[in-house]
Amino acid sequence: MERRIDYVVFDMDGLLIDTERVYTEVTNDILGRYGKIMTWDIKAQLMGKPQIESVTHLLSLFPGIDITIDQYITESQKKLDANWPTVQLLPGVQRLIQHLVKHNVPIVVATASSRRNFVRKSENLKEFFDYFQGNIICADDVAGKTTGKPDPYIFLHAAGVLGKAVGATEQCTEAEAVERDKGLVFEDAVYGVQAGKRAGMSVVWVPDERLLDVASPSPYIPDETLTSIEHFKPEKWGLPPYDTQ
Repeated sequence: MERRIDYVVFDMDGLLIDTERVYTEVTNDILGRYGKIMTWDIKAQLMGKPQIESVTHLLSLFPGIDITIDQYITESQKKLDANWPTVQLLPGVQRLIQHLVKHNVPIVVATASSRRNFVRKSENLKEFFDYFQGNIICADDVAGKTTGKPDPYIFLHAAGVLGKAVGATEQCTEAEAVERDKGLVFEDAVYGVQAGKRAGMSVVWVPDERLLDVASPSPYIPDETLTSIEHFKPEKWGLPPYDTQ
């Protein structure tokens, strides 16, 4: 592989923090009243999508249940807010972020979460997110400019925030393509992988193992697939290796 990476873009939910667990529990709590369940093949279609698009698609799969989109959002938001304080970092995340910061590698978060939800999810993890020095791109920051992943805009915008001249559309100049090629995206969602590849960047996919069983074939193939960020080897990407322990 031996590619030289100059900056790194991170998804957040299910990649840095274990919020996907909470989303699954709350969703199935609500659907359970109607005798329904969100299976992993359904969840795969929702991950990485902004809230309204995600909920709209979810409920379209259960046309017989008596709950509106607005009612679902109101109820789920209340339940989610009550659970965000339990959210923790996923294995290997702290070590990787501290390592990149130590070696002055530019990093940024690009999440489909709203700014409101990011604030609540990160409430007990402020010290960790301070490593990003404010480079947190939320759905609000790109509203009206993208339909969400797999559209690549949020990743291109995130790279631009880091001062990288990558352009803002999938089509790009030769110089922009060179700059995009220096970026590395970490994702756990299938749509996120597609967005990263369409942005012209390399992608490390760190899916829940249950997602591997239901992911549909895609022309957008991740450059590396890991079961955990713990297993990431920075030197494979031209980044400084971890200190010997």
